[in-house]
Amino acid sequence: MMKKLYDKSQISFAVVWIVAYCVLMSAGDSLSAMVGTEKSVTLAVGLILSAVLLVFLKKNDLFASYGLCRSTASARAMLYYLPVLLMLTANLWYGVTVNYGVAETVLYILSMFCVGFLEEVIFRGLLFNAMRGDHLKAAVIVSSITFGIGHIINLVNGSGAELLPNLLQVVYATSAGFMFVMIYLNTDSLIGCIAVHGLFNAISVFSNETNVTYEKQILTCVLLSVITGTYAVYLARMMKKIKTPYTR
Repeated sequence: MMKKLYDKSQISFAVVWIVAYCVLMSAGDSLSAMVGTEKSVTLAVGLILSAVLLVFLKKNDLFASYGLCRSTASARAMLYYLPVLLMLTANLWYGVTVNYGVAETVLYILSMFCVGFLEEVIFRGLLFNAMRGDHLKAAVIVSSITFGIGHIINLVNGSGAELLPNLLQVVYATSAGFMFVMIYLNTDSLIGCIAVHGLFNAISVFSNETNVTYEKQILTCVLLSVITGTYAVYLARMMKKIKTPYTR
C-alpha cells in the first residue's frame, strides 16, 4: 500500500507521513501522561514509526535518495559545523538540572532521537525531495515553514507547552529547519541533521527552566534564529558557488 501511494504521488506520501507522525506521536505523549511515565508510550510509537520508515526505504533502495548516507562535503567547507555546535548548547544556557528519574530520563532521550530521525527524514527527506525538482526555492521554504509550524501541536499534545514559549519555538524551529535543509543540500546527507536534531532535543531533558523568564525565552529565540539563520544563509551562498541546481 505504501509503495503504491509513493509511486502515485511522493508529495501525498510525505503528507500522509506528516499527519501520521503528528497524530500518533501526540497520542503517545497523551497516553504517556495518562500512564504516569514520561515518554513511555511515545518511545514505543516512535520506534515503530522509525522501523516502518526504515524498512520501506531499505526495501525500495531509497537510503541514498533520502540522505541516509555519508556526507559529500568536507567539515572545513561546512565551517566545521561550529554554529550547529553552538546551537546544541542552547538548552543549557540557564543551568543544568535533573528533571526526571533515571528511567524517565532514558525514555525521554531515546524518544527524542526517534523524533530527530523521523522529523528529518519526513520533512527534509520525503517532503523536500518530493518538491525540489523544478521548484527548489519553494521546496526549501515549504520544508522550513511546515517544520516550524508543526511544533504548534505541542499546545494540544499533552506536553503542557504554554502559548508564548510554543510560538517562540515555532519561530526558531522554522529558522533551524532552513539551516537543516541547507546542510542537506550541501552535504547530500541527513545523517548529521538527524544526529544534531536528536541531540538538541535530548539535551532539553537537563534544561533548568525554573528561573527562565519570558524575556529570557525571547532572547533565546532571537539568538537561536540568528545563529541558525545566518549559518543557513552562508550555506546557501556557498552552495551557489560550488553546485548546480538539482533536477530529478
